[in-house]
Amino acid sequence: MEKLEEIQIECSIEKALEIIGGKWSFLVIKELFDGTKRFGELQRAIPKISPKALTDTLRHLEAHEVLTRETFPTVPVTVEYTLTEKGHSLNKMLKEMKKWGAQWGK
Repeated sequence: MEKLEEIQIECSIEKALEIIGGKWSFLVIKELFDGTKRFGELQRAIPKISPKALTDTLRHLEAHEVLTRETFPTVPVTVEYTLTEKGHSLNKMLKEMKKWGAQWGK
């Protein structure tokens, strides 16, 4: 009997979740909708996130071109994060998630 090959079907939702990343990504993206922020500003805005989790999240989002990281030669070095066009395109989806959470997250 022949062994059937497993068929891989790409799922757009899986692709989106891979790009967005973990649970902290949504909160980081939400904060960056208001404009460019520094690491410390993001950490203050999301008080429950650890520095390591924030660093990992920012690196993931940068690798997936959701945000850009710009460094300035100051002492200490200043680093700013800004959403890309790809990142800004998540705005509508996050607004819908916010509405859904308000309705069903009780």
